[in-house]
Amino acid sequence: MRSRCWLVALPAVDGRQYVYRVYAPKDALPADLFWAAWHCHDESALPRAWDLFDAAVIRRLD
Repeated sequence: MRSRCWLVALPAVDGRQYVYRVYAPKDALPADLFWAAWHCHDESALPRAWDLFDAAVIRRLD
């Protein structure tokens, strides 16, 4: 199965929006994409992102 590039935008407590690239199959579950981006963010020194699935914006790059 070929991986696709997804953009996952996470709003943070500082009012900014942090966007991450996630490489996953075309039929990846949105929740899996969200958690992959959130865990990348959580390991950085940036202000904390909200861990609310409904607040994330997920788009596939074609």
